[in-house]
Amino acid sequence: MGSEHYFSAQPATPEKRKTISVHLGGSERRVQTAGGIFSPDGIDKGTAVLLSEVPAPAATGHLLDIGCGWGPIALTMALASPEATVHAVDVNERSLGLTRDNAAALGLDNVVAGLPASVPADLTFGTIWSNPPIRIGKDALHELLLTWLPRLAPGGSAWLVVQKNLGADSLLAWLRRSMPADWDVERVSTAKSFRILRVARPMDD
Repeated sequence: MGSEHYFSAQPATPEKRKTISVHLGGSERRVQTAGGIFSPDGIDKGTAVLLSEVPAPAATGHLLDIGCGWGPIALTMALASPEATVHAVDVNERSLGLTRDNAAALGLDNVVAGLPASVPADLTFGTIWSNPPIRIGKDALHELLLTWLPRLAPGGSAWLVVQKNLGADSLLAWLRRSMPADWDVERVSTAKSFRILRVARPMDD
């Protein structure tokens, strides 16, 4: 992609879609991807680790995928929790179009893909899954996470996958400093050079 980044709002390269076969929700499924987005050739290693390690998302309510790309996380959540509404957010409008079309092709009418500002401000989320865009830089990443993690619903959990050599441990320390004192922030597991981090909001008394 040269100097272009998958977190550009409007990728400069022409959109040329292709169909690939991926394993999602326990089955092989065909989805569309394109250049100018994150991991257009399939499910990247970090997302694959996340999807293999996390427990099932909340069955109802609102769920969130931060940085949806072509949709592997949002689609998996929607398949697992058909009674929930999955919000897939990204700044890359090509990614959003692909996620919408992939959800429609799989018959998933519970996926809502949009820019971050399109999500109603009063929504809270029972489950957040994300392979966050580490390469946007530390300050931008922190701002992103502080936008969404405080919107966990009482009893909700966020699960993040971060590569060890891209600052997973320092991010964990920052999360512990930044989240409310009664929230649980922990490293749950390590697999294939990736850390799985969990941020959990306690139930209200």
